[in-house]
Amino acid sequence: MKAPTLNLLDWLRDAHAMEQQAEEMLKADLSLFENYPELCIRIEEHLQETLTQKKLVEDCIRRLGGSPSTLKDVAAKFVALAQVIGGIAMTDEVVKGAMCAYVFENVEIAAYTSLIAAAEVAGDADTKRVCDEILAQELAMAQWLLVRLPEVTKTYLGRAAFEADVAKR
Repeated sequence: MKAPTLNLLDWLRDAHAMEQQAEEMLKADLSLFENYPELCIRIEEHLQETLTQKKLVEDCIRRLGGSPSTLKDVAAKFVALAQVIGGIAMTDEVVKGAMCAYVFENVEIAAYTSLIAAAEVAGDADTKRVCDEILAQELAMAQWLLVRLPEVTKTYLGRAAFEADVAKR
């Protein structure tokens, strides 16, 4: 296997672990944001996209003769768990959680942008197509979050004065 394909395979393993982390974070966000139904609906939709993305990336890895990295996947789960535990202590977890989700979407955007370039260099049109599809979903989610961050913040602030426990989630 040539160097560009080896790099592509390694980075696809990273992307698989990243999607594993996203899955765990999105599942946790659903319970943390229970009093923000619009946020929960979109997170549930993106969770379903994420599950499909993880499968598509795994298919690319297997097509290239590899397998997902168990070590990277487990590490990603632990990172997601640490983020969730850290968020529980915050009184403004919905605002911080929405901000973190936006940041994470942008990390995914960068990763898939790089994977597209790597797939082009490796001559892997199938992986490029998959990454283009996933990138479009990540861009859409990031934009959705960016547009709603002010609304989430204002709703939180409006509720915080009267219902602190309801506001934070």
